[in-house]
Order: sequence, then C-alpha cells, then structure tokens
Amino acid sequence: MTNQLCRGKHDFSSNVFKVALSNAAPDPTHTTLSAITELSTGNGYTAGGITTTVGISTTTGTVTVTSTDVTWTASGAGFSFRYAVLFNDTQTSPNKPLIAYWDNTSSLTVTAGNTVTVDFGATTFTLA
Repeated sequence: MTNQLCRGKHDFSSNVFKVALSNAAPDPTHTTLSAITELSTGNGYTAGGITTTVGISTTTGTVTVTSTDVTWTASGAGFSFRYAVLFNDTQTSPNKPLIAYWDNTSSLTVTAGNTVTVDFGATTFTLA
C-alpha cells in the first residue's frame, strides 16, 4: 500500500478518495482496490465505497492527513465487516491504489436501520 504513496500516485489536493469495507485482511503487498475482497452491494452497502474529503497540512516537516468521516446505514439483513480501506478513486495507473486500512480487530455486524461510521478522528495519519 505505501509503495503507491511513495511513488507519488496520490494528489491529495485534487484526487477523489473513498473508503470501502472488507472482511478479508488487506495484505501489505496489495496495491489496488481489486486486490482486496470488498463487500458486495446490498443491505445498505454499495461496492466502490463512499467518498471522503481528504486534506493535508504541514507543520515543521510533519505532514498530517485528515479525512471526513463516512457513514453507511444498513437495510434488509444488514452487513458485517472488519476492515475499512482508504483508496484513491481517481488514479488509473495503477487503478484505484490503496492508501491505508484500519482493522476493527473483529467483525462488526450492522443491522437494518442502524449506521456505522468510519471515524477518522482529528488525524487520518501522519508522515514525519
């Protein structure tokens, strides 16, 4: 994942970034969205993820990346997931490169009518 970041594949000022959900652990060698097993469309989840607004700031040589939270509302039978994956939806070479992922440590089930929010907090990640 980080190899695409280091190769300059992400323009944090103009590219579109999305968050997708998965039950399979992303591997550090996975470089694109197609390499992970994303949830299928249904029961309130739409494959291809939800757009997040990404911002960057630099303070004394440290780059801080922020992202807006994303929320899904379950319907029908609901859905389960364990991992949230941030990817670049604009980049085509490679297509939809991965940036980072978060592990909830166990599968989470979202039942009909309930929501789940990927909350990035004040900082998505920091590069120093």
